[in-house]
Amino acid sequence: MKPADHTLYTCSAVCALIMLDTNVVAVSLPAIARSLGASFADVEWVVSAYMLAFASCLLPAGSIADRLGRRRVMLWGLALFALASLLCGAAWTPFVLNLARAAKGIGAALLLTSALAVISHTFQGEAERARAWSIWGAAMGVAMTVAPLLGGLLTSALGWRWIFYLNLPVVAILMLLVSRHVTESRNRASARFDPLGALLFSAGLFCLIWGLIDAGVAGWSSTATIARFALGALLLAAFVVAEQKVRAPMVDLSLFGRRVFVGAVLGMLGYAVSAQVMMTFLPLYLQNAFGYSAVLAGCAMLPFAVAMVVASRLAPLLGRWLHDRGMLVTGLLIVAGGNAASAVAAASLSYGWVALAMVVTGMGAGLLNGTTQKAILAGIPRERSGMGSGISTTTRFTGIVLAVGGLGAVLAQRTGAAFERLAWLHGLRASPDMVGRIVAGNAAEAFGQLPPAVREVAVEAARQAFMEGFAGVLRLAAILAVLAAALVFALARPAAKNVTV
Repeated sequence: MKPADHTLYTCSAVCALIMLDTNVVAVSLPAIARSLGASFADVEWVVSAYMLAFASCLLPAGSIADRLGRRRVMLWGLALFALASLLCGAAWTPFVLNLARAAKGIGAALLLTSALAVISHTFQGEAERARAWSIWGAAMGVAMTVAPLLGGLLTSALGWRWIFYLNLPVVAILMLLVSRHVTESRNRASARFDPLGALLFSAGLFCLIWGLIDAGVAGWSSTATIARFALGALLLAAFVVAEQKVRAPMVDLSLFGRRVFVGAVLGMLGYAVSAQVMMTFLPLYLQNAFGYSAVLAGCAMLPFAVAMVVASRLAPLLGRWLHDRGMLVTGLLIVAGGNAASAVAAASLSYGWVALAMVVTGMGAGLLNGTTQKAILAGIPRERSGMGSGISTTTRFTGIVLAVGGLGAVLAQRTGAAFERLAWLHGLRASPDMVGRIVAGNAAEAFGQLPPAVREVAVEAARQAFMEGFAGVLRLAAILAVLAAALVFALARPAAKNVTV
């Protein structure tokens, strides 16, 4: 095996660890909610705290990797990731868990941007770059395939804490491989660390996510929600202004003047919002609607993940006939069809139909996984690969965290409205806290004080309400995928070449 291949497989394994950790948590969320007495908002923050810190730190992490050395920063990221995993496993309250998850996100940002920058720096030819991103996409797909099943097995056999403890030996092995197979590379002329820009971006994103997650409780039109959204938008606008005035910004905003680049970024955003976010919501649906255990829910996710792996391997073949724009549009439309089919299947409570719809969504996600990364980095100069990977992964995980917050708020609102209607028919009263625990998979605590006969009625009403809410989320995700496909089609059109007659 060539040294470059050793580097590729090592960096792909590092990236796969991030995808594994991101998706292994989803199937254990109901267990975490029951263990720590968490509401749905708390459960959302288990995902969002990690994603928020991750997305907020990706841009500065890319610049840090360019300047200080990608191999060195990758090792630092792995070390921080391991320490945070240890604290996650030992967490005794939702707040401590979410704080540790945020620290973990910072470590993940450091190691992921450096790993992607190494791949981009190592493989330059069109053919070898396509092969490298295909292998990288397959590694990410395998991690997604294994994650739900592994999370279910660990949660059922050893407890949810072991999904975090498992990272410790894995990180030790990866640190050894990185030390042996990754050579140091850097770009000292790269952007310097921009603390003001990083602070403005992180604070603005935090306010938006805070507003989305708490909107279900505070109300979409409440003063608190509007203030959070307004402050978030103001801080992000200040970030754009600040980056324009900095001599060496961590984001080259001139890139967004290129239609093709903007189209690729929107393709990544659409992929994250409509497809990748399903790795968080599907396990909740399978456990709440079908009553599956964590292990069964993990197994039930396999159609989505396996289809994604298969499609990611087919993507380079399709790429011979479809350029990046065509691949992005096709993938997004397939995801839209899969989500729409899932919305119909979700109400039927037939796993066979749900699995078939998951296969369609997974096929679209597989086509998009590597293509989105490749399309964005194609317009980034080699020496700016750290910034390019930062922009790409920031878009991906910002989309996921916004979708978790936004679609999660829609799920809570629609589930709450349906449960209030069903509860009223049976003479029950629903509270926001009760709805939050229902959506989180903690219905036992929500109805613990009710008489046994009434409790059975409440549990069935909660199941029906969640199914209605989840179907609404899927329909909205399908619409977002179609909108993203339309924008990519319009913006990512290659510039027409001048023809001399």
